[in-house]
This record gives sequence, structure tokens and C-alpha cells, in this order.
Amino acid sequence: MAEKMQDGYYEVYWPRAPRKVEKKKLAPRLHTLNGKTVAQLWDFLFRGDEVFQTLEAALKQKFPDIRFVSWKEFGNTHGKNEREILAALPERFKTLGIDAVISGMGC
Repeated sequence: MAEKMQDGYYEVYWPRAPRKVEKKKLAPRLHTLNGKTVAQLWDFLFRGDEVFQTLEAALKQKFPDIRFVSWKEFGNTHGKNEREILAALPERFKTLGIDAVISGMGC
């Protein structure tokens, strides 16, 4: 008995589950970093202390009025207290007047 010809049509299944989280609009992009306060978040992996120092110097050349709040202010975003640290960030950002965040580094 001959197999039924599919004529290029095959049943397929999507391997991913339906999305459970709705997309949210991103915050509007800043037009400049001049006069803005930027928080540095670090997970204490790789060499963030060196990377942030280099980034800070380069950004200050391009945006002389930029201000930074060091990663030292926030603690390890990947350590034993990461849940508490991350949960407290929105309020800390408001208190410190943070306009933007650089989060790194991972490996």
C-alpha cells in the first residue's frame, strides 16, 4: 500500500510553551548622560572593579557632567544576599537619584 503524499505539508508542534509573562514597554532612552547619575552594579565576578574604572573614565570624557554611584555602594548582586539587594534597588535608586544603570559583569 502506498504512503499518502503530504505534498509538502506536515504537522508540526511548537517546542516552546506559551508565554506566561506579558511584554512591557521599555523605559524611554536617555538623550544624553550629561548631568545624569549612573549606578554601577556588579556581581563580583570577572574584573568589574577594573572594567568600571575604565568605563567611568571613558564616559567622563564624552559626558563631562556625568556622576557615578559606585558598585561599592550596592554590594554583590550575585552573593548570598542578592535577593535582598536586588529587591531594595528601586527604592535605593529613587533615594540616590539614579537615572541609569550599568550592570555587569558575569563570565
